[in-house]
Formats: sequence, structure tokens, C-alpha cells
Amino acid sequence: MKIAYLGLGIMGRPMAINLVKAGHDVTVWNRTPKNVEGARTAATPAEAAKDAEIVWICVADTKAVESVLFGPNGVEQVLRPGVKVIDSSTIAPLATREFAARVRAKGAEFLDAPVTGSKIGAENAELLFIVGGPEKTVTALEPLFLTLGKKVIRVGETGAGESAKIGMNLMVATIFQGFAEALALTEKLGVPPEKLVELINSSMIRSGVTDYKASFVLNQDWSPNFPLRLMLKDIRLMLDAAQQEKVALPALREIEKVYQKAIDAGHANHDYAVTVETVKNL
Repeated sequence: MKIAYLGLGIMGRPMAINLVKAGHDVTVWNRTPKNVEGARTAATPAEAAKDAEIVWICVADTKAVESVLFGPNGVEQVLRPGVKVIDSSTIAPLATREFAARVRAKGAEFLDAPVTGSKIGAENAELLFIVGGPEKTVTALEPLFLTLGKKVIRVGETGAGESAKIGMNLMVATIFQGFAEALALTEKLGVPPEKLVELINSSMIRSGVTDYKASFVLNQDWSPNFPLRLMLKDIRLMLDAAQQEKVALPALREIEKVYQKAIDAGHANHDYAVTVETVKNL
């Protein structure tokens, strides 16, 4: 298939590479020019999408998606009936529905398809796709999704993918916050961190979050699998959605303060696991 892949960050670049490896005809674009071996490089989103059957987006935030789609050199200029736009960014559900309506007005199709699995999952084509959109379109594109991931779950109509993704990230943030606070407390009480991790991994409180992050924490490796600035962006998406829907999220409001303190300490581009250090220093 002819695919335009827009956004070559921590997740997007390995996804584009895996599309090339799968034999697709890929053209890439990134705000800061980057190349992917085996793919053409375009100067603008519109140039990348000009002849594409699939336009796949994975950029940082809601404003970036809006710019890629509808900005001065955006994809909207070259959209035509039958093109399928897949957005794997994590953005506001309300904005997703608005963007989808504008895309469909051009006769194209739109799926919100954020992912979970982090950097390693992207590199190993083991992502989980969380998809919102028409069931027929999702089913038709499932083989394409499975070149990059291990499973596709359609959670509902347009916007449902983004809604479910921020719900999942809410759990990630709160589970990790509990882990960070437990480490801070028990270390002060004399329990070696590696022993607490051993106990967690042998008990009912074991989780995918601690399975993935514990080794990084123990090694104080803050290299970005999921940059803190992006997790804080997602936390604020959750809080905005909660305000719109009149849902109280008291624990998450406290966690936001911790993440802001970590940003203020210069950790914006480190992995969000660095908040362990912030909690210890509170």
C-alpha cells in the first residue's frame, strides 16, 4: 500500500520502519527533517499525502495533529475520497471527533488509533491498537495494524479510541505513583528497593506497569521510553475531559502537581519514571 507516515518521534519512527519492512510504499514527514531507510522523505504533510492510500499520523499533541491535517501545508489540501486517515497520536477526544468530521467532509475516512506498548513495543511490532471508528473500516485495516502490533481492539465509534487511551494512561499514572510513593516510604524505613520489587513481583499487587518500569527505576535509567512531558500532556487531557464531563479525579490532580515539579526540576525529556526522584524529594 502507498502510505504517508507523518511524525517520526519515539513511537512513530519505529512504526514507519516496520511498515517499510513489511513491503509498503512509504513516504515520511517530520517537523524536524528525518529519514527512514527505504522510505521517501517529503518536505510537507501535503506532499507526503499527495498520492497516499493511507495517511498515518503520530505526533505529540492535539495542536500538532490539527496543524498536520489542516495547517498551511496540511493533508486536507490533498485529501480525496477513499483515503484512510489513521491517527495514532494521543489527543483530546472532542478534537478527534471534530477532525474526523472535517476529514469525512472530503470523502476520506478517519480512525483514531492510539497505541500502548511504549518504545519497545513499537520497535518489536508488538503494539496494542485502541481504535475508534466505523467497524467496517477497522476490520478492513486490521491486517495493516497487525504488521505493527499484536492486537487491535475496536472500542467504539470515533473518539472512543482516544477516550479509552487516556483512561488507560490514567491508570498507568496512578499505579506508578503508588509504586513511587511505596519506594520512597519503604526505603526510608530501611527496605532495599530491589527487595520491595521482588515482593511486588511475587504478590497480587504485581502489574504490567511495575514489570516494565522497575528495572529502569532500580538502575536509575531515565532514558525516555515515555517522556515525562508527554505523560503530563496526557494527564491534562484527562483532567480536561473530566471537567467537561463533570467527573472528579482527586488523585490525578495531586499527581499532576508531582509531574509539574519534575518538569520544573528539568526532567521534561526524561522518562516519566523519573518522578520517583521527585517523590523522594518532596
